[in-house]
Order: sequence, then structure tokens, then C-alpha cells
Amino acid sequence: MFVAVACDLGSEDHQSRVHSSLVEYGFKKVHDGLYESLTINDQGLLRLKRDLDRLTDSYDSLRFYQYPMENTLVISVLKDKKWRKTVVNTSKRERS
Repeated sequence: MFVAVACDLGSEDHQSRVHSSLVEYGFKKVHDGLYESLTINDQGLLRLKRDLDRLTDSYDSLRFYQYPMENTLVISVLKDKKWRKTVVNTSKRERS
């Protein structure tokens, strides 16, 4: 599964802790505030989200892009200490 994480963090302390956690889970920094992984599995991603939830506060925002997940793009957002999820179906439809 491909996972990208976009980070908008309110303090340097949070930025440092989130960066360390993402690297620990195998993510690579590809740009300021943007990390990618091709190796993380579903269980690791759930643990990472719980860890990041503890490392952030209401001023921080994280956005996860997960693909593929059963022919869907899953976008998870942590904002104001609440997780929200959007699921986009990517399977092709036949035209009549």
C-alpha cells in the first residue's frame, strides 16, 4: 500500500516528534511536511495514527492518503484532535 502523509504542525517540538515517529515507521521525507511509505501495512498504520494522535494537539493537522485499499483512495484527516475519513472508489465503471 502507498501512504503519503502531509503535516501542518503548530510547533517545532511537535514537528520534531512527528518526524521521528514517521521515520521510525519507515516513512521517508520527500518534501517539507510530506512523507511517503510503500512498506507500511494496515496494522502499522493504525498504530502510527494512534501514536501521532498522542503527539499532536488541536493546532496540528495531519492528512493521510492511502492507495490502494480495495480499489479505493482513502483520505484520513486529523484536525482539531478529531479523525475524519473520506473514501473515493477508483474502480472503473462500464458505460452503457
